[in-house]
Amino acid sequence: MTTQVFSDTGVMLERSVRHVTRSVDTIITVTIMPLAFMLLFVYVFGGAIQADTDNYVNYLMPGILLIAIASGIAYTAYRLFNDLQSGIFERFHSMPIARSSVLWGHVLTSLVSNAISVVIIFLVGLLIGFRSSAGVLAWLAVAAILALFTLALTWVAMIAGLLASSPDGATAFSYPIIFLPFVSSAFVPTDTMPGPVRAFAENQPVTSIVNTIRALLEQQPVGGQIWTALAWCVGILMVAYAFAMMAYRRKIA
Repeated sequence: MTTQVFSDTGVMLERSVRHVTRSVDTIITVTIMPLAFMLLFVYVFGGAIQADTDNYVNYLMPGILLIAIASGIAYTAYRLFNDLQSGIFERFHSMPIARSSVLWGHVLTSLVSNAISVVIIFLVGLLIGFRSSAGVLAWLAVAAILALFTLALTWVAMIAGLLASSPDGATAFSYPIIFLPFVSSAFVPTDTMPGPVRAFAENQPVTSIVNTIRALLEQQPVGGQIWTALAWCVGILMVAYAFAMMAYRRKIA
């Protein structure tokens, strides 16, 4: 049974990835906005921002990556919604395949497409001055945190795609998530913010994730931030997965 689940998920993944590769403009669209933010903050606002660093590109890179992922998962919800509307799910369910594989195909495709976006952003960052002395283990830790963050948000996207009644409704949930990095330590230190804003910024998930990735890339001690970041990611993942599977079972009942 387990072998069949993996095999069926592989088939669904191949199908979804094929759709993504046929519309490369999706990845380009997802990547353009974070890149525009990065260039805007570096070349327009960077000189006026006091971030206690000589390399502002290094400082804002983690936040830009999270914005890219938040943008990318909106398309995951959109693709899932389109599949539901096209009736392809009913065809799949009439076949002898694991029902969960249909959702997991979309989830794993999200990991692949967002990984491509992240690599593109890193490459552009290198061109405009991003540098890191992190070792292999630190880079692997960064990759793992970004993958876990993507996985958590993708299951949130599954809920939106399953419950939405329109394409706009399927993607609208991502807007607040894209906004979160702007009220965090992603672009400026939180101690420069007014009291209530600072309290929110320091106690929302993006700040701990950004601080952890930044520390890893700069070979600085991560302290307890990494456990807070992991707790947020795992907590969101577990709750979103439970609600997504509940919505999925109701949808196909």
